[in-house]
Amino acid sequence: MAGVDTTMAGDTWTARAFYAVARAVCVGFCRLWFRMSVDGLEHVPATGAFVLAPVHRSNMDTPIVSVVTRRRLRYMGKDSLWQMSFPRWALSALGGFPVTRGSADKEALVRCIAVLKGGEPLVLFPEGERKTGPLVEPLFDGAAFVAAKAAVPIVPVGIGGSERVMPKGSRLIYPRKVHVVVGAPIVVPGADRGRVPRVALGEVTITLHDELQRLFDVAQARAGA
Repeated sequence: MAGVDTTMAGDTWTARAFYAVARAVCVGFCRLWFRMSVDGLEHVPATGAFVLAPVHRSNMDTPIVSVVTRRRLRYMGKDSLWQMSFPRWALSALGGFPVTRGSADKEALVRCIAVLKGGEPLVLFPEGERKTGPLVEPLFDGAAFVAAKAAVPIVPVGIGGSERVMPKGSRLIYPRKVHVVVGAPIVVPGADRGRVPRVALGEVTITLHDELQRLFDVAQARAGA
């Protein structure tokens, strides 16, 4: 959607209050319905931008990761969701920003970098779309690329049990145990000094993949999945 600002639309007291209430409802529901527990919250930066990079096994992963910080997290969404005024305001207040569906990846990357340079945390699922099974799929370089361009860390997150909560294709949300494990931030070497070679981005992506697999294994075990 050309010309749409990636800064937080409606960044007012009302929008922030709306987000705080919505997050509290999501977190409360997840803790009660999923008996959700979390480890590693000390790894989440209290200030400044960062890329939050969770594994992705369920549509519930998006509300689940809101448990890691009270700060407003940013997400990409297809631009058609912003065509009505109230949904547009609500989606923006909840941290969403529009990206044209079917557009080149470059547009999405540019908007993600703009969000990070604005000082806000961004959620990117480095596996891309939802996957199934216990193995973390090969990752896209997008998380490493935007983190390097914005000179921010990547915070990996393992989510155990979410696939049992809402499997791909399911419309039901089952009361299954969920456990979240946040890993230590991964820094892209040389990002603060300018351009990062492609080979270095590839190495960061490999490091991120290995850490996500470790965190996912721990989370799955603690969720009894």
